Amino acid sequence: MEKVHVETLWLSDLHLGNRDCKAEYLLDFLQHHHARTLILVGDIVDLWSLKSRHHWPKSHNRVVTTLLDMAHNGTRVIYVPGNHDEAIREFVKFDFGKVEVRSHYTHQLVNGQKALAIHGDEFDTLVCHSRLTSVVGDIGYDFLLFLNRWNDKIRKLTGQPYWSLSGYIKEKVHKAKEAMQRFREASLAKARKRQVDAIVCGHIHHPEILETEDVIYMNDGDWIENCSSLVEYSDGTIQLVRWTEGLTVLEETTRFARSASVLREASYQEAG
Repeated sequence: MEKVHVETLWLSDLHLGNRDCKAEYLLDFLQHHHARTLILVGDIVDLWSLKSRHHWPKSHNRVVTTLLDMAHNGTRVIYVPGNHDEAIREFVKFDFGKVEVRSHYTHQLVNGQKALAIHGDEFDTLVCHSRLTSVVGDIGYDFLLFLNRWNDKIRKLTGQPYWSLSGYIKEKVHKAKEAMQRFREASLAKARKRQVDAIVCGHIHHPEILETEDVIYMNDGDWIENCSSLVEYSDGTIQLVRWTEGLTVLEETTRFARSASVLREASYQEAG
């Protein structure tokens, strides 16, 4: 199987241990890519789900094995825990099997600019007005995932490709759109405070690239609903992609792409 060689992959919200994790699509995606750096932006293992219901099929084991194999075969793997795997935060600055655990991670992009990776749950107090709103939101989200699960089964039986019903519904709900906007604003403020050129988050399961004059907000999405990742290529282009039955490019930014002259110089140096 021929792999695409890329500079960086950002993945988050795999939710291994949750029955809605799309592990098979994820495995296919990982098997088609070789990355110099892999940044895991939180909620990789869903410890919340595992506490209430044990669900760990072979495909979830294979994902963990694949990630560890990547770490042992030349890919630098950085793990920034989220709220569903917050127990891992106790081991920040430790390395496990060549996997580096960090509370956040500032990555140098191909062109030398910087992208901060954080999960994003630290913005919950800004996004949710109260704990009650948060709890109600969790209940509503569980119901959306229930609908999404059955919609996916029906589509498979009728030979149709994967489509996220839950994502479509969220796009139509005004309060959900308001919450996502507050999340974007909080993320951009964080990026400006840290004086970086971009910020990469997960958490809200809404893949997106938003360019402002000074900072770019990027959300790599999830593998519960959207099956999405951010990919940085050797020329510095960053694409937001969906991987289900195949590759779909959702958005891209060339803000960090190197100029043609820089690319030529790099190729001469590699040839020399």
